[in-house]
Amino acid sequence: MSARPLRSVLLLCWRDTGHPQGGGSEMYLQRIGEQLAASGVRVTLRTASYPGAARREVVDGVHVSRGGGRYSVYPWALLVMALARLGLGPLRGVRPDVVLDTQNGVPFLARLVFGRRVAVLVHHCHREQWPVAGPVLGRLGWFVESVVSPRAHKRAQYLTVSLPSARDLTDLGVDGGRIAVVRNGLDEAPASTLAQPRSETPRIAVLSRLVPHKQIEDALDAVAALRPQLPGLHLDVVGGGWWQQKLVDHARLAGISDAVTFHGHVDDRTKHEVLQRSWVHVLPSRKEGWGLAVTEAGQHAVPTIGYRSSGGLTDSIVDGVTGLLVDDRHELVDALARLLGDRVLREQLGAKAQARSVEFSWRQSASGMREVFDAMLAGRYVSGVV
Repeated sequence: MSARPLRSVLLLCWRDTGHPQGGGSEMYLQRIGEQLAASGVRVTLRTASYPGAARREVVDGVHVSRGGGRYSVYPWALLVMALARLGLGPLRGVRPDVVLDTQNGVPFLARLVFGRRVAVLVHHCHREQWPVAGPVLGRLGWFVESVVSPRAHKRAQYLTVSLPSARDLTDLGVDGGRIAVVRNGLDEAPASTLAQPRSETPRIAVLSRLVPHKQIEDALDAVAALRPQLPGLHLDVVGGGWWQQKLVDHARLAGISDAVTFHGHVDDRTKHEVLQRSWVHVLPSRKEGWGLAVTEAGQHAVPTIGYRSSGGLTDSIVDGVTGLLVDDRHELVDALARLLGDRVLREQLGAKAQARSVEFSWRQSASGMREVFDAMLAGRYVSGVV
C-alpha cells in the first residue's frame, strides 16, 4: 500500500532567520521550508520571539509562529503542540504529517506529543560549546544532548548536514541506519557582484556569527602576525553577535584596529560584494555542522581555510582542492601566508571551490528532505547522504 502524500510539516527551531542571532542553521530550515511550501506543502515554523517580531507572520510561504525566549521557547512550544492536539492555541488547525525537531543542543521533545511522526535534525553536537553556558548549565545541557535525547529518540529518524556530524551522532549511540545526511543548499550570488574586481591589496574575509565558539580571535591574531610582511593586509568581518565588542577590543589590543572592518549584519548584496573583493576566506570555528559560508565564498572563487577538528568543514572543504584544513593557530597563520603569497595556488583552489559550489542548491536539499519525510510516512528509515 502506498504512503499518503505529504501535506503538512511542522518545523521547530529555537530561532528563525529574522532573529538577531540567527545563522546558518536557521537559514537551512527557512530555505528548505520555502521549497516545500512552493511544492504545495503547508509549512509551519514554531520558534522563539524577540523584540520587534510579530507573533505570527508568513515568510516566503512559511507560516511562522513565535513564542518564548532563549530557554522558554522549549516548554512553550511543547505546550502549544499539546494544545494543538486539542484544537487550541496558536498552532490550532496545524495537523502535521511530519514534525522536524531541530536540536540546537536541546531538543523540543516533540516526540512526547507527536510520537513517530517526529524526525530530529542535528546540525552538529555541542560538546565544545556547552562550557560557555557555565559549569552547571553546561553539564546539564551536555547530559541532555548526549544521554537523554538519544534515549528519548531511540526509534526516531535523524537528520544532519554532514558526514562528520553523522559520525558524532553514532558516537552518542544513535543507530547509523536512522541517520540521513541532507547537505546545505546555496542561494545564488547576485550576478553583478561576480563581475566586480578583486581587491588589489590582500584582503581576508570572515563570514560568521560573532560568538565565542567561532574563534574569530584566531583570524585577528593571524592578521597581527602577518601584517609586518603584508602592510596592506585587511580583514573584513561580516556578521553580528553578542561577542562583537570582545572582538573589537581584541583587535585594539593587538594593534590592528585600522586593519579590520566589523561590518555587522549586512544584506545579501553587501555580503557578496565583500566576498568578491576577498583573496581568502577564513572560518576558524571550533565546531561546524557544515559551514555554509564555505560554499558562499566558493561562489566567488575564494578558497577557505578552516580547522580540521571542526568536524563539518572536513566535508564542505576538500582539503588541498577547494581550500585548506589546518590543525592549530600556527598552521592557520602559515596556510594564510601561503595563500596570500601564492596567486597561482590561490586561484587554482578558488576555481575548484567555485566549480564545487554549483553542486549545491536549496531545491536539491529540499528534495532530499522530502525523500526522508516520504519514507517516514511509509514507515521506513533513511540513512546516508540523500
